[in-house]
Amino acid sequence: MPGLGEEFRAAREARSLSLSDVSEHIHIRTVYLQSLENEDWKAIAAPVYVRGFIRTYARFLGLSGEHAVAYFNESIGAQAKADELVQVAPRRRPSIWLWVAAVAALALVAFVGYSYYEFQQSGGSQVASVNPTDTPQPSPSSDVPLKAHGAPGKHPKGNGKRLLEVRVTQASWLLVTIDGTKALEGIFPPGTTKEFHGKRAIIRAGNAGGVNLTVNGRVLGSMGPSGAVVDRTIGLVEE
Repeated sequence: MPGLGEEFRAAREARSLSLSDVSEHIHIRTVYLQSLENEDWKAIAAPVYVRGFIRTYARFLGLSGEHAVAYFNESIGAQAKADELVQVAPRRRPSIWLWVAAVAALALVAFVGYSYYEFQQSGGSQVASVNPTDTPQPSPSSDVPLKAHGAPGKHPKGNGKRLLEVRVTQASWLLVTIDGTKALEGIFPPGTTKEFHGKRAIIRAGNAGGVNLTVNGRVLGSMGPSGAVVDRTIGLVEE
């Protein structure tokens, strides 16, 4: 029985499409499409993003997205069992350099934890500086203009700007654009909370089920199902 990667390749070639052609249609980089057809899952990212790419590619080719994701889940489960059977080489006494590296790693973790604690104490309103990552592509976006009513006097009416709060409950890649300017991008852990002020916000989440939105105190809930890549456009100015 052909594997998922072979099914993808055969379906694509049956349509006389190159990887570049597919990339232009579904906005997934050709290197990731090639990895999907080679079933080289580790070359892409965490499983949650692989599932999103697989579902999008399968639907574009007219295949079952759920069947493709189920195949992926079975394949990584089989790989995990195979890894457990690999014989481990005899343990050797750690060298002094290994101990030095371990101490340095612990110091780095402590520094990052302290920085995160200080950030949370400051209110979490600062925009994190995160190295850009490859962008998972969204399912069709939904434009949701809102007339959100916050508490009187909480925000000055002079500039008409309102408040957007993004709260991460599951690890997710995020891209936030405020009034046409990128304000945030990166992969964020559970517990992360960000606030933004502006007139119009575009939020793209790689794991929609793990991202909750609140506008001017009005809770909108999660952006979509877990593992889904979703775009949401929100008007923040009170009419």
